[in-house]
Amino acid sequence: MRHVRNSALFAALLLGLAGLASMGTPSEVSAAEVDGTWSVLIITEKGECDAAYRYAVKIANGQVSYAGDASVDMAGTVAPNGAVKVNLRLGDKGANGTGRLSGQAGTGTWHGAGSGSSCAGRWEAERR
Repeated sequence: MRHVRNSALFAALLLGLAGLASMGTPSEVSAAEVDGTWSVLIITEKGECDAAYRYAVKIANGQVSYAGDASVDMAGTVAPNGAVKVNLRLGDKGANGTGRLSGQAGTGTWHGAGSGSSCAGRWEAERR
């Protein structure tokens, strides 16, 4: 049961991170460059969460949202310089992610906690 709860929480986190980071160092990122659907791979490096998750995330006008059908409360933003911040909640679990996006890719880190356990790692995003 703990595995299922951790998977759901961190799957949601990963979804929010999909549109987040950049492999480069963009000075300015226009909405047209990051708006759209992103595939986000979330990789656990610490804790007892699943090793990896892949999720779809939507970015529209600098706002990040989950593009799936799970019951996830996700809120996030992409700044003009490509910096991403995302917060996720799923029941009593929560996670935060930060990173940077460019026109086609992104990277960042995440951490989450709930029910006495915590996990952390990195994420990679690619535009779909």
